[in-house]
Amino acid sequence: MSNKTESNVYTILFAVAMVVVVGGLLAFTASALRPKIDNNQRLEKQQNILYAMGVNDNDETSAVFVSTDKAPELFNQYITKQLVIEGDKVTEDENAYLIDVKKEQASAKAGKERRLPLFVGNKDGQTYYIAPIRGKGLWDAIWGYVAMDKDMVVQGVYFDHKGETAGLGANIKQRYFMDDFIGEHLLSENGDFAGITVAKGNNDPKNENKTDNKVDAIAGATITGDGVTAMLKSELKKYVPYFKTLK
Repeated sequence: MSNKTESNVYTILFAVAMVVVVGGLLAFTASALRPKIDNNQRLEKQQNILYAMGVNDNDETSAVFVSTDKAPELFNQYITKQLVIEGDKVTEDENAYLIDVKKEQASAKAGKERRLPLFVGNKDGQTYYIAPIRGKGLWDAIWGYVAMDKDMVVQGVYFDHKGETAGLGANIKQRYFMDDFIGEHLLSENGDFAGITVAKGNNDPKNENKTDNKVDAIAGATITGDGVTAMLKSELKKYVPYFKTLK
């Protein structure tokens, strides 16, 4: 009996030791890699913002970011201001692009004032206002960046997702879907905010009507499309008061 007890104690102690050692190694690895991870996230955000305003390396069909080694220089070249909107207060912050939209959404749900980042860019003499947005798809989070002019007409978008279905909802990050948003109006003909609906059975398959507040849905991705619709409407509506100040 004592041998069995000793054996059990040894097994437990060995398991505990392994957990401590492995846990320590994982913590050390995570700590060592954190600066690189943070830098990669910064570069990705810069690439996303630039892509939305048309600074990219797209070919005829594919969505292609500017390279990571060029992103910081191009970001500083094209982004002229980084703004943070908190209620009626608008301030400049050179690190606004690092604001975590997910955390800000959670803060708003907890009753705190939400910070809204907005990036002002200039390309070929045209001013762009780029807003980060985040929502929920079929399986997990979806997010994006929307570039607009002062009249809230879309000049470009970039969408991405965490776990939408390949070949269906995951196609929100494909050129053929994202390019449909270019030229779409977020305001109605009366000047009220209407957003953009990803619509099934839209009677505008070539997307020639840019004032109907609609784009064609992706076949077989209804719920993801509804998530994009909800994200655009709920997130971009928060920027309307700022755009009214531009008039």
